[in-house]
Amino acid sequence: MADVLRAKGLTVSSSGGIAVLRDISFGVARGEIIGLVGESGAGKSMLGRVIAANLPGGFRVSEGSLDFGGSDLTRITGEQRRQLLGREIAFIPQEPLTSLNPVLTIGQQFAEHLARIGGLPRGAYREHIVQALTDVRLRNPEELLQRYPFQLSGGMCQRVLIAMAFAAKPALVIADEPTTALDVSTQATVVQIMRRLQREQGTAMVFITHDLRLAARVCNRIAVLYAGEVIEEGPAGEVLDAPRHPYTRILKAANPALSGPRHRLRTLPDQMPTVSAFARLPGCRFATRCPVADPACADAVPSLREIAPAHFVRCSDGCREKAEAVIEAEPILVPPAGEEDGEPVLVLDGLFKHYPGKADWLGRRRPGTDAVKNVGLTVRRGEFIGIVGESGSGKSTLARLIIGLEKPTAGRILVEGEDVTLADRKARELRLNTMQMVFQDPQSALNPRRSIDHIVTQAMEPTGASHAERLERARSLLAETKLSGELLERYPAQLSGGQKQRVNIARALCVTPNLLIADEIVSGLDVSVQAQILNLLLDLRAARDLSLILISHDLAVVRYLCSRVVIMHHGVVVEEGTVDDVFGNPQHPYTRQLIAAVPPDDLDQPWPAPVAAKPGDAEELLLQSNA
Repeated sequence: MADVLRAKGLTVSSSGGIAVLRDISFGVARGEIIGLVGESGAGKSMLGRVIAANLPGGFRVSEGSLDFGGSDLTRITGEQRRQLLGREIAFIPQEPLTSLNPVLTIGQQFAEHLARIGGLPRGAYREHIVQALTDVRLRNPEELLQRYPFQLSGGMCQRVLIAMAFAAKPALVIADEPTTALDVSTQATVVQIMRRLQREQGTAMVFITHDLRLAARVCNRIAVLYAGEVIEEGPAGEVLDAPRHPYTRILKAANPALSGPRHRLRTLPDQMPTVSAFARLPGCRFATRCPVADPACADAVPSLREIAPAHFVRCSDGCREKAEAVIEAEPILVPPAGEEDGEPVLVLDGLFKHYPGKADWLGRRRPGTDAVKNVGLTVRRGEFIGIVGESGSGKSTLARLIIGLEKPTAGRILVEGEDVTLADRKARELRLNTMQMVFQDPQSALNPRRSIDHIVTQAMEPTGASHAERLERARSLLAETKLSGELLERYPAQLSGGQKQRVNIARALCVTPNLLIADEIVSGLDVSVQAQILNLLLDLRAARDLSLILISHDLAVVRYLCSRVVIMHHGVVVEEGTVDDVFGNPQHPYTRQLIAAVPPDDLDQPWPAPVAAKPGDAEELLLQSNA
């Protein structure tokens, strides 16, 4: 079958002559999905923009071609591009909430899209839009036409964008990280919808993601990118189950799993080189981080060679053989997480949080929200506990109650046996000295005008410590969080995402707390950076006998770090137990739904997995939603 899209020797260069994409070759046929997998800076989105004929300013295609239906997309005019985009080539962006116009209704935006791509009389717009929204399983599409994006959830907005993309039955759809910001169950639903529409229309698709496991479930073929190069391409099952390139092997080994033995995650040193560093890498661009590189790798550019039928790798035979021995060596088992008989660090007793309803413009008061309902929990010294739930489940509100950023409506919070519910001065001091919170977004949590040494020792300011004492403490904290002392005089803007999050953790450790509360701290991080943070937390537990409350929607991350897990739904704890019991034999229907939505490693297993119904499931979920 002829390829709908064929890239051949594609090279994109910056205005300074640096090849940000180098020698890219791949094809995708009608009805086929190819996955572009890689971490931040790999070049996935840049390649997607080249395919969409939307190359940013300052970059140009310097070599190669990109054939689409007989036209080279690298040489088409602006008018030809406008005719192709939307009608023949559609794009599904990463951020659904920011990709829709906030001041136009869904119906208005969809109508504008149809007018732009043409081919349909204006009188038929409404019927066509309603059918398109129905195809992506959005309820009450007629009512939805009158609503604005801010009135919809992220998953609903993403389905609207999918409906727009497939509205004209395009030959090619580019999906750029379409599920990154979504909960695991919403992700499964969105992927199901895209795959169904893609199969029904026979559309070719380029699926861009950082998640190798997800790509293997969605795609027929996978191309793994690193620093602007395709370093491995092959059938999806082979790339996931039997990767051949050292980087792909480490990428797979850096991902925590939801079943099987818990092995310490593989990590990579440093970070992916920036575009400006590409000029200093004349040979293999992975050589500076590769655990099996030899001196020749730094100078020789490896070619993309077929090492098995339809399986291509950009690596020398010698390095590939060494990688199999080094990377696939017997991994280290993760020790048990926490002691059951440790002394309580934190006790929650019957905790409630109610937010009163606000009045509308007519003065009518809307019903309030019970964000947390009768939650009880005990965290012991050295214990890691995970709190899992989708957006709106109440897990982040619970964290804010514990740390004192919110006051509970009812119930008690005891820290090391002392009641701190009333949040008086004594309670605040006890909280400050006993627990610290690590927030999800390190960029907004760090003061951009302060150097790193000031940030990590901020808690020492009231003590009157000298500059030399603070500097020594900062150096010690950076060493403990696996950061170089060279970062002390730098500012947050000069750090990578993983470095910022470790600075965030170092700052929390300054007061020597007994308990850390980590709110989605690896959400949005690349898988290799995520592995570094998770392993760091394990090391801190061993060194400090530290306790941790990990708030996350990622079940595999919770299983890797924690000994116990709490499942929250609509503000209620619906299930609690050891991670092995809860994930291995879930009892509540909501827990079973969450687990079924996680892509399994075994590609022979269906996904999303069918959820076996038990007596009383429907009544239990109804009771929870009305509680």
